[in-house]
Amino acid sequence: MLPNEQSNIHDLTPENFQSILLEQSQTQLVLVFFWAQSIPESVELLPVVEHLAGQHLGKIILAKVDCESQRQIAMQFGVQAIPTLALVKEGQPIDGLAGQQTQAQVQEWLENHLPKPEDELLQQAQVLIAQEQYTQAYSPISQAIEIAPERVDIQKALIDVYVNTGKVAEAESLLSQIKMIDQDDYYQSLLAKLELAKEAADSPEIQALEQQIKDNPSDEMLPVKLAVALHQVQRNEEALAHLLGLMTRRLDAANGEARKILMDILQTLPDGDPLATKCRRRLYSLLY
Repeated sequence: MLPNEQSNIHDLTPENFQSILLEQSQTQLVLVFFWAQSIPESVELLPVVEHLAGQHLGKIILAKVDCESQRQIAMQFGVQAIPTLALVKEGQPIDGLAGQQTQAQVQEWLENHLPKPEDELLQQAQVLIAQEQYTQAYSPISQAIEIAPERVDIQKALIDVYVNTGKVAEAESLLSQIKMIDQDDYYQSLLAKLELAKEAADSPEIQALEQQIKDNPSDEMLPVKLAVALHQVQRNEEALAHLLGLMTRRLDAANGEARKILMDILQTLPDGDPLATKCRRRLYSLLY
């Protein structure tokens, strides 16, 4: 594929100026390269810039400006030297680089503005959180916090996922580490969610079942019912502990219902959840 056939490389003209610099720059960085056939340094740099753009498909749009045929665009940017590179984000120039550059210099300059891996993971998680797909959001936000544990925005997204996947203790612990300067509206909403989750976690139904188990310790269906009730309020670790406790005494406890409910709960846990891994190992040891 020739460079100018790549979907992220364009010749900037008055006709596509608004589409690229105002609209497409809302979601991707636009790298504007000002060059001219009569300036050898810019001609030499052109394939370098095209190569770098090709390496960052989905992250960068390259808009080439031939300053000999598109003088008006060059004037709008106030270009005083050729070659010149400019970065546009959300319709606004954010940085520039003038004069002859090596590929390494341009690459280093670009990397200061390109989304980092943790930013992309956070963005994935935020989309899923907005769709209330908290289980699916667990994997990308967990990866993001491993890369950048100091990032408060990542911490808050992780707390959101924790609260909505029943990890109340983890959410409370991480929330307590947020400094006052970072306690914005999102923090306040997380605090409210956490309090609601804690209140819902000890419902009258759960309290009644716990009392019934004390009064009827030989009834195997009661711990199963309690596990279901605990799962409904995201207290999955306790739910699984009750079921594994039953199965430790008898594998087919409650006519096999304990194992069925345990497997159902495991299916709802996020990919990579340490609780699921721990429970599966325990179950394997019971079965084999």
